[in-house]
Amino acid sequence: MIKLAIVGLGRIGKVHLKNCIFSLPEVQVVAACSRSEQSLNFAKNLGVEALYTSIDDLFKEVDFHAVIIASPTAFHFEHLQKAIAHKKHIFCEKPIDLSLANTQLLKKRLEKQPVTFMLGFNRRFDPSILKIKNELSKGKQGKIQSIRLISRDPGPPPMEFLKTSGGLFLDMAIHDFDLARALMESEVTEVYSTAGIFGNLPLKSIDDVDTAITVLKFKNKALATVENSRNSTYGYDQRLEVFCETGMWSTANQLENSITHADAHGAHQPKPIGFFIERYQTSFLKALDYFVSCLLNNRAPNISFDEGLASLKISLAAQKSSKENRVVSLDEIN
Repeated sequence: MIKLAIVGLGRIGKVHLKNCIFSLPEVQVVAACSRSEQSLNFAKNLGVEALYTSIDDLFKEVDFHAVIIASPTAFHFEHLQKAIAHKKHIFCEKPIDLSLANTQLLKKRLEKQPVTFMLGFNRRFDPSILKIKNELSKGKQGKIQSIRLISRDPGPPPMEFLKTSGGLFLDMAIHDFDLARALMESEVTEVYSTAGIFGNLPLKSIDDVDTAITVLKFKNKALATVENSRNSTYGYDQRLEVFCETGMWSTANQLENSITHADAHGAHQPKPIGFFIERYQTSFLKALDYFVSCLLNNRAPNISFDEGLASLKISLAAQKSSKENRVVSLDEIN
């Protein structure tokens, strides 16, 4: 039995909490920490008895093996430092931190402790993506030449969230950059990104954008394009295409239902399913289940701290490229 605590009970924190309680019998959630009394009541109603508004009190008073860090990114550095110092195994939501310097400091501290660390890049556990990854590993269609990722949100988060999120590249596109790396199995060497603002939020005031197209060049000479938007009026658009020497693999959007109809005005189909919580419901659970399995079997997760560091560097390079309107080498991001 893994005794687990959770820090942060926003949208994704609540998903992780419910998955642990209802779907992971090897896990006992012994404590929850949040600055929101409403969120703590949510945890209490699910049977969590030790509830905290102070992370210091949580670590001081509760005995547990592992912690889920699902707090806002701005708090990750503080919370991760405490978890590492107390030698707790860690499942952390992306990104590790918005600062490369802070992330590198955490890496040094983590290396000195017997702590298992996994980053929550849940899309790697999506059943369709896992199927494609498995087929690619067989090499039947030759080397990958290009990858295309489309990720468009049905609407932007509130401005209060965006102010501390790190912006589109570090908050949103980082998922796509990580997935491109995982599928390509090669490191990014160069990044070019161009971006703009098309929605109604005053994003210029916080130095952010809501739309971007990024081109990644890999060490193996292959390419990836990533298209991001926060203004998809037709729903949550999540598509992937992997183009190889002798063929192609792709995933289409999951739709609200399978009903289509046609009339004099044309053919119609339902919108893509919900938002990220609905679309990636299965992958969120599979990611946590994998983390727990690694703990029980004393195995290092394949989505390590270094994986998170690599994707952070790509995100910072894309941000820099967009601002300076030029190709940015990953060697510049130090």
